Amino acid sequence: MKLLTLNVHAWQEENQMEKLEMLARDIASERYDVIALQEVMQSIDSPIVRDNIKKDNYALVLLELVRKLGVEDYDFVWDMAHYGYVTYEEGLAIISRHPITSHESFFVSDLQDMHNWKTRKIVKASISYEGQDIQFFSGHFGWWNDEAEPFKGQFDQLIERIPVEGLSFIMGDLNNDANVRDEGFDYVKSKGFYDTYELASEKDDGLTISGSIAGWDNNEAGRRIDYILTNKPVNVQHSSVRFNGKKTPVVSDHAGVTVTLELEN
Repeated sequence: MKLLTLNVHAWQEENQMEKLEMLARDIASERYDVIALQEVMQSIDSPIVRDNIKKDNYALVLLELVRKLGVEDYDFVWDMAHYGYVTYEEGLAIISRHPITSHESFFVSDLQDMHNWKTRKIVKASISYEGQDIQFFSGHFGWWNDEAEPFKGQFDQLIERIPVEGLSFIMGDLNNDANVRDEGFDYVKSKGFYDTYELASEKDDGLTISGSIAGWDNNEAGRRIDYILTNKPVNVQHSSVRFNGKKTPVVSDHAGVTVTLELEN
């Protein structure tokens, strides 16, 4: 199984369509099984095409480009977390080339004001993979020391929704640096979750942001803040950063994380 998580910074990038096309080509080539996206936006005034999806929904446009490349077996779910950048509905998506058997979204922040950008939701999808029903969660969390909406409370809310039985993956932007002790990353592990980067037999530096970006002002050092976590130890063969301008092009202000793993039947 091959997974990808990426904070896409949708519709805020220079040369946005060019970057979307590069991401589409990568998906068509790599054939990820499941993809979690964050900061997935659609315009407030764009027409609805189905359910809560509007014509310029970033994930919808992305998969339209993937289909033009001859790959037609992907589907996705999306929900809005809050309004962003004045004219957008900002949310999260899960894309899968395997059947999505059910899906839901829920708040993990105490705030539920859609006009407050610190309101946070999770999108969950149950996906049937080789006879297993696996739970996937796409999330974009607050910072550890945020006065209004700290990470700990949000992650605690998520834990309550993760089944005790079966396999689950949490994928996304945790806004907590893996190299900082006694904060979000250590808290996640103290709650019994496994970091696929640490489990991987082969890995790179894992750094997903470099330089100053929104939310990480005056950042100079590279940081590992985007993760693929699991509630069970799994056989992770490889973990690597993608879209960091090295072997693959930059498509967002975050790089993505991809893992290849082998699941027991």
